[in-house]
This record gives sequence, C-alpha cells and structure tokens, in this order.
Amino acid sequence: MKLSICILVFSMALCANAQWYHDAWSGVVDAGRFVKGAAQGTWDMGRAYMDMRDANYRNSDKYFHARGNYDAAQRGPGGRWAAEVISDAREFAQGGSSGRGVEDSMADQEANRWGRGGGDPNHYRPAGLPEKY
Repeated sequence: MKLSICILVFSMALCANAQWYHDAWSGVVDAGRFVKGAAQGTWDMGRAYMDMRDANYRNSDKYFHARGNYDAAQRGPGGRWAAEVISDAREFAQGGSSGRGVEDSMADQEANRWGRGGGDPNHYRPAGLPEKY
C-alpha cells in the first residue's frame, strides 16, 4: 500500500513539475529518457523500501535510504529527480506524526543526499546486515 502511495505521489509530482518538460522541450533533456529514468528510479526506491521492510534489521534504515537514492540516481536525471521527490515526500508525510523526531528526519535526508550524490550506500550499512541486501 505504501509503495502505491509513493507511485501516486511520484505521478502527481511529475505532472505538477513542469521544469523537466521545459528542459526537454528546449533540448537540455531527452523527455523520453527522463521519463524512463524517473520510472526506473521509482522502481529502485520501491525495491529499497521493500528490502528494508523485509530485512527488518535494527539501524538499517539509513543504508536503505542511501541505497535507494543511489540506485535511482544511476538512472540519470529522471532517476535523480524521482529519488528526490520520493524522499522529500516520504519525510514530509512522516513529519512530526511518526515520533521519530527532527534529528532522525535530517539524518534520513543526509543519507538520501549521500546516495543521490553517488556516495557508497555501504557507508551506512550496519554490521551484521545480511549480504543479500
């Protein structure tokens, strides 16, 4: 269910954000490649989320944040854009209602930026996390 919400948020943001369309129209970004990268990046983010849920491993959330953003960013401008939109939407949606606190949300966003910027997600990997992740 949460994955479908992420996809819905991504779709709404894609429609609302006209910058990528403007760049594509002016030849800065190939629109088809951008949309394909954004869709693949959305899949990467969803896969990282599902792996995080499956692993259910203590202190591993920053690793999965970094990994999802890293994988998505490897798809190009569309993937980076999707990772940023999904990450920001997730942190906004959790807001103060999750009880995690501002510090944890800021640490999540740092892990998101680390991954999107090409940093190795293993920087956040907790000791003992199964190798399949």
